[in-house]
Parts: sequence; structure tokens; C-alpha cells
Amino acid sequence: MTAEIRVIGLHGIPEAKAGDDLVNLIGASIDDHGPALVDGDIVVITHKFVSKAEGRVISFDNIEPSDFALRYAERTGKDPRHVEVVLQEANRIVRMNRGILIAETRHGFICANAGVDASNVSGKEGVSMLPLDPDASAGAIREALSQRYGARLAVIITDTFGRPWRRGQTNVAIGVSGMSPLLDYRGQFDTFGYELAVTVIAIADEIASAAELVMGKLDQRPVAIVRGYHWEADPEEMGAAGLVMSADRDLFR
Repeated sequence: MTAEIRVIGLHGIPEAKAGDDLVNLIGASIDDHGPALVDGDIVVITHKFVSKAEGRVISFDNIEPSDFALRYAERTGKDPRHVEVVLQEANRIVRMNRGILIAETRHGFICANAGVDASNVSGKEGVSMLPLDPDASAGAIREALSQRYGARLAVIITDTFGRPWRRGQTNVAIGVSGMSPLLDYRGQFDTFGYELAVTVIAIADEIASAAELVMGKLDQRPVAIVRGYHWEADPEEMGAAGLVMSADRDLFR
């Protein structure tokens, strides 16, 4: 039997603004361009689309850089107001080297600039920040879309992270609702009878990366539908928080 998964980018979704109803924006695109959502679909959404609607965009006019931000910006050639937003969003600084600032966010994510980003933000005098609670945002969107289309759905909110030992960035899940973010093979046997002991796949991250292929960074396509993957429910309601490595298991902390 052939295994197949479809990844469908939605067209015609306008730029989100603070206070916008994302479900209506997504629904209008689906109703105008299709396809309608069906049981098992995974709706993948860029965090910028969510952050903008939730008012998580800040103008540099409202930022007063601290002395630390001014000193760091002078050494690295960065905008001190941008640096200050990063510092405010960071739970802790993990690494500062070669002009790169790696931070842990309030969510436990470790990423460049604590997820603060100037790309795809209208104007050039501001930045977007991560949603305050991406799992809750994913849950609210999933519930509303499920009611609208009468379908059993999952929702993933994504961001683009670098990787410590590989070049290039990849999309990962920062908010998950409806499906388990992990696929646990432990205790199962491969075709040669070997029992798997440690294999747990970050399936939500894999789906986030697949969706980016049709969303793109420059295509203004913030939502995609992944269809055909038979995901497992998330009875523990882990969300994307379940993907964060606990401090006691982090070998590099």
C-alpha cells in the first residue's frame, strides 16, 4: 500500500493585525480557495501570524535601551533597541559570542534572540515576539476551527530555529494542540526483532518542517494543511512544552 501525505499551502490570507480573528481569516481562505478541513487534518500556522494578531509586535519608539544593551550593541553593531527587547523576552542568556545572542525564552525554548525577529514585520522600526502561550493559542484556534468545520483537527504553531551542529535553520513546533508532539517507539520491535529503547520522534517538529516547504519565508503564506498523517491524540495535553528538554536531562546546560 502506498503511503502518502499532502501538504497544502493556503492562498489569499491577508497580513494579520492586532485584534484580528485568525479563525475567520483562515476560514475565508479555505472557503474561497479550499480545500475544506476534514477529520485528521493538521493546520500549521507561522507564529508571526499569531503574534501579530495577539499584539506581540513592538515599535522601537517604545523601547529605552539599558546600559547593557547599549554596550552590547556597540560591540556588535546591532540596534540597541532590538537587543533590549531580546533581553526583556529572555528568561536567561545561554550564549553571547560572535555577535550571536542565544537565549532561553519564558517557554523554555533555546533559540537566537529569544525568538525576537524583525523579518516580515511591516515598517522597519519594530520587531515581533513569540506568543505568550503558544500552546494555548494553538488550542483556541483548533477548537474554533473544529467547530466551524465539524472536524477532528490538530494545530501546530511554528517558528524557525537554528541547530547547534548543523548549518541552516528549520521550522519547529512552538505550539501544539490536539495531537501528541512526540511519537514514542520505545518497547516496540523492528523487523529484525530488536527492541527499541530510546527512539522518540519529535513528530510535531517534522510536520512543522514539512509545512514550511509550501509556506516559504517570502510567499506570504502563513498557513498550511498537512493531510494524510495519522497522528495520535495528546491525552496528557503536553503541547509543544512536551518537546522542551528538562534541565536534568540537558547535557549542555
